[in-house]
Amino acid sequence: MSLLTQVSNIFSKKPSERLVGISLQQASVFLCSLPALGASSSSAEDSEQAIEFKSVKVNQIDFSAAIADLQAEIPFTGKCHVVLNAQQSQIVQVDKPKVPADEINSALKWQIKDLVTIAPENMVLDYFDGPVLAGGQEKINVVCAPMNELKSLVAAVNESEAEVCSITIAEFAFANLIPNQKDACLLVCQQPNEEIVLLIVKQGRLFFHRRLRGFSQIANKTEDELSMTVIDNLALEIQRSSDFFERQLKQAPIREIKILLPISHEGFFARKLAESSLVPVTLLALPEGYQANREYAAAIGATLYDTKVTEQDQEVNNVI
Repeated sequence: MSLLTQVSNIFSKKPSERLVGISLQQASVFLCSLPALGASSSSAEDSEQAIEFKSVKVNQIDFSAAIADLQAEIPFTGKCHVVLNAQQSQIVQVDKPKVPADEINSALKWQIKDLVTIAPENMVLDYFDGPVLAGGQEKINVVCAPMNELKSLVAAVNESEAEVCSITIAEFAFANLIPNQKDACLLVCQQPNEEIVLLIVKQGRLFFHRRLRGFSQIANKTEDELSMTVIDNLALEIQRSSDFFERQLKQAPIREIKILLPISHEGFFARKLAESSLVPVTLLALPEGYQANREYAAAIGATLYDTKVTEQDQEVNNVI
């Protein structure tokens, strides 16, 4: 999903053969820069060496300054995809307005104004359809962010030879990492020092998302501490999410659970969770060349935006 892309149209475009993913987190900014699809390279080895990873700390919630710090350390150029953190965006689910498609965004601003903390005049939003609930009730998920903050972020990125092509949220960046497959997959994912997010992805579509609380510091816990309470609590949340997916959304049971946690005990976490699960639990495999940089997963997923759009276009053409 390309969220809030109209903000980038305020600024000029600059051509490049690089893809850049920037994941904004509460305390850090993570960057992944790599050659664009089809970019010239003398060898596969040269292409892999051209992949760059870098993170910087954020001081006093000044993300524009952090992006400038990244530019100073690793000057990045190209098509840039930005991932907002949970504090910079809000998601609400509402009834789909009964208006023409080109009027939905305008109608939604006033429909959700009492459900979010962003004033309608400073709100940029997009939405994605949710599966029809039991009883035929049609819902949509609305994602919104403040216009003034987005303008500041876009200006900071475009200060150099880069262009903001999309602004999205972690849920979609992580979902990009799931291969397009028939059966539903539940993904347990997290960015460093952030809360855990549960996603259910099926046939390339995000069917379910849920941001959990109380798990942001699991990287600091020992195996014993994880075993005592954390994994059991998470297993309960997974079961609740699976039940909603099957009963309320009338979907076939989930066939697998994938883990993507930037913690040293990730493998242990997956094995213990598997003991209380009726479906296989394995670590999510990142694309070749990225496995050693799992803490950059959201930034990596953001760079896959163009690939996902191409896949969706091909699906539409095949249907036509």
